[in-house]
Amino acid sequence: MAHGRVVKGVSFVGLRDVGDPVELATHYSDGGADELVLLDIAATPDDSSTMLEVVAMVADAITIPFTVGGGVRSVRDAAAIIEAGADRVSLNSAALATPSLITEIANRFGSQAVVVAIDAGDGVVHTHGGRRPTEVQTIPWAREAGERGAGEILLTSIRQDGQRTGFDLELTAAVRDVLTIPVIASGGAGSAQHVAEALRVTEAALIASIVHENPTGLPGLRREIESFGIALRPWKERA
Repeated sequence: MAHGRVVKGVSFVGLRDVGDPVELATHYSDGGADELVLLDIAATPDDSSTMLEVVAMVADAITIPFTVGGGVRSVRDAAAIIEAGADRVSLNSAALATPSLITEIANRFGSQAVVVAIDAGDGVVHTHGGRRPTEVQTIPWAREAGERGAGEILLTSIRQDGQRTGFDLELTAAVRDVLTIPVIASGGAGSAQHVAEALRVTEAALIASIVHENPTGLPGLRREIESFGIALRPWKERA
């Protein structure tokens, strides 16, 4: 998201507007998504009130859990998002700058409420919406985030993001192997087969482009994923 709208790009650049967050969230909730993730990639202090308004409207509109990230720099920021209706907060750049923030938020709200998002490229973590590479290695940072109290890791391959050629399965498996908490694969979903491949190496997969272009097509995508032998959470399609 950026400035209250849902956006999508390729490898974190070339962002385009794809719709209203409340409208899309409703489609995905009704269409069989297990959970939603709202990441404000252009978060600034000026945008914080807009994002909280969106969070509150999404919470009123959907019946599934959702995570919100972007601009979470303190326990107070996390509290505001959770009080607005989100189930979890996602930390990225702020967690890398102040790792103790993971523990502080986990101690306040529980590990189940803390997702650490890792934007990975060339073996290292990138910050500020994937724009700034650091010297921090991806796998050790994922391990540390788990040890500090994260309940989940949202792992995005910058190289694969928006390419629709499949997830980075090697990276996903390598991170999953060093953790005891769930890892959400992100970046590269272009088909049901890609999602099925990811779900064979980790617990969850995030999809964006393939449903943003066809918000009402999620039920069919679920059925196709299941045709590859993947057991998804039970969901009853509306008549």
